[in-house]
Amino acid sequence: MKDGLKQVFKGIVTENPVFVLALGMCPTLAVTKCAIDGIGMGLSTTAVLILSNVMISALRKVIPDGVRMPAYIVIVASFVTVVEFLLEAYVPSLYASLGVYIPLIVVNCIILGRAEAYASKNNVYLSLCDGIGMGLGFTVALGLIGLFRELVGAGTMFGVSILRSNAAFAPVEIFVKSPGAFLVVAALAALQNKLGLKSATNRKGKPKSGCNGNCLTCSGCPLEVAKGEDKS
Repeated sequence: MKDGLKQVFKGIVTENPVFVLALGMCPTLAVTKCAIDGIGMGLSTTAVLILSNVMISALRKVIPDGVRMPAYIVIVASFVTVVEFLLEAYVPSLYASLGVYIPLIVVNCIILGRAEAYASKNNVYLSLCDGIGMGLGFTVALGLIGLFRELVGAGTMFGVSILRSNAAFAPVEIFVKSPGAFLVVAALAALQNKLGLKSATNRKGKPKSGCNGNCLTCSGCPLEVAKGEDKS
């Protein structure tokens, strides 16, 4: 139980797929023009992530190594199809709003990454908890980004007018358009780096000798330590 809760916490906070690992950025940028769309995509991805993690973990000793990736894609695609049909039947407005990004969940790097890195190596219970944590972390991230973009760009929250009635407020419409997503995510990354928070663009802690801090131009990382030491 403790290990499961720890895995859920990691997915939501310490290894958040968007804010920390910078994964799944395509839907993060594309569908977060409002909070409802962001949460809808997050929950859809969560459902697929949980089901695929459980299935892949249950079959991990049966699937041959040589075909594991095609097998993962078939499993994920099956669950995505189910989720897509359910959205089309019961939440047609959300289905129409998310559009092509629903079937694209199949190739979401969060799902395939967790399948390969975690579900294929751990039992069903821990894989279930990992799916819940990563899925909720993804949902929280998309919901917060969508909420901010909607509030600043349209003066609404979940479609309800909040700031439009204020004569002193003028919506910054760029935030509900495509460039707004890049601005918000860039601002979050800059804030994380400024505060020294753990993220894909920031190494927490003091660099070792020989590191210039620019990972893009580095040919060999001097931060690698001797075998057996912590590489975090």
